[in-house]
Amino acid sequence: MRNQEKDAAEQAKRRQSFMEEGFALFSSRNIEGVSLQDVAKASGYGIATLYRYFSTKAGFAVAIAEWKWGEFFEENRKRRPGDNFLGGSAADMFAFYLDSFLEIYRHNKALLRFNQLFNIYLQAEDTEAGTLEAYRSLMKPITDFFHGMYERARQDGTVRTDISETEMLSVTIHLMLAAVTRYAVGLVYQPADGFDDMQELETLRDMLFMKYTQPHTEMHCSEGM
Repeated sequence: MRNQEKDAAEQAKRRQSFMEEGFALFSSRNIEGVSLQDVAKASGYGIATLYRYFSTKAGFAVAIAEWKWGEFFEENRKRRPGDNFLGGSAADMFAFYLDSFLEIYRHNKALLRFNQLFNIYLQAEDTEAGTLEAYRSLMKPITDFFHGMYERARQDGTVRTDISETEMLSVTIHLMLAAVTRYAVGLVYQPADGFDDMQELETLRDMLFMKYTQPHTEMHCSEGM
């Protein structure tokens, strides 16, 4: 029994090593230019060992995305003020949703860089349908949370429901994720006397909050994704 437990622990250690080295390489270089051989070498294991865990680079990249996004969502949940959110408004939830994108930028720029390169890689590759579906499911915590917020808005009226849920989600997730990603990878205008990145991102967050909430609604964070 002890040998089985030891073997399982060693397998988990190898898999985690591949994931960590893969994330480090994929978030700093063009993914197309990183081979599984590069990952195996950085991990200190042979390529045959890596293939026991991941048979394709696309599947490996998706596994890394699932791991890193899962880590972020779990950390973001810890920002919730408590387990009981009864009485919280849709506006509170919407504020937290918008601020969550700033949290990624503050604490996990490498994830944003990886996600940018990952999207480019998937678009360039002839990726299997199952792999793409696994990737799309990564954002389910965001879409589920947003749906809960929108349903609460139907009850309390603090967030506009004259705009469809689909449109509001699409606009906010694209604008916020695109903005924090561009700042994370450095694709922004940089004045000679510098700029305040967080102030600019917070301005975008505030503009979206004001657009989609009812007039005179104050921004308070409540639930997390």
